[in-house]
Amino acid sequence: MNWEVILWACGTVGVLFVVCALIVWILSARNMKHSREAMAALQQGIKIGAKVLFAGGIYGKIVKIKDDLIDVEVSKGTVIQISRYSIQSVLE
Repeated sequence: MNWEVILWACGTVGVLFVVCALIVWILSARNMKHSREAMAALQQGIKIGAKVLFAGGIYGKIVKIKDDLIDVEVSKGTVIQISRYSIQSVLE
């Protein structure tokens, strides 16, 4: 058995594995950056009077904002308190 051929083959496979892992890491870092930017834009749109959609599919209108807690009117006279991070989107 030729040990040089085996070592070169293992080295080649190792280098290919490292290159593939690097590509996956770069792509996931880019996706995380886009996700962070989208979340920041969403948080900027949270204002009193804005209509929002919760992650559970409930629509409401923001009545009061206090740090991480938001009071949302889901129907006339019904106000619930939610975390600001449960808002999926701000509607126009």
